[in-house]
Amino acid sequence: MAASSKLMIGEAERRFPVRIRIEVPPQGLGTRLDELKAWLDDNCGADCWAMTPSGLRGVQNDAVAVYFRDATLAGGFVARWCRGCQAETVEGAFRIRDDAPPARRAAPLHRTPGARDRAGDRAGGGRRGE
Repeated sequence: MAASSKLMIGEAERRFPVRIRIEVPPQGLGTRLDELKAWLDDNCGADCWAMTPSGLRGVQNDAVAVYFRDATLAGGFVARWCRGCQAETVEGAFRIRDDAPPARRAAPLHRTPGARDRAGDRAGGGRRGE
């Protein structure tokens, strides 16, 4: 591990109390890495997480560590990005999902009963019959 990696890891461990490890697939993370970072920025804030190398089994770049300030955010990350309905670990590292969870559907728009009648009265500009 390079000296700069050790410095990055030391800094992350001082700043963030929660760490999870993610196994990197043999083909790498590819574009998923950009998606992971965008999710982290959107959900945790740009300065509330860190990612460092976290080699397992003496092999460099086979895992990364993601550090969080809050265990709840780490749990959300695992639920979104890790495999299966129950996160599984292999030698202490979570496996990354190959797919995305189903997109959330928005609730259909609705009106409050009688709202149109009240809006029509207001639009009329006064009492009826005048």
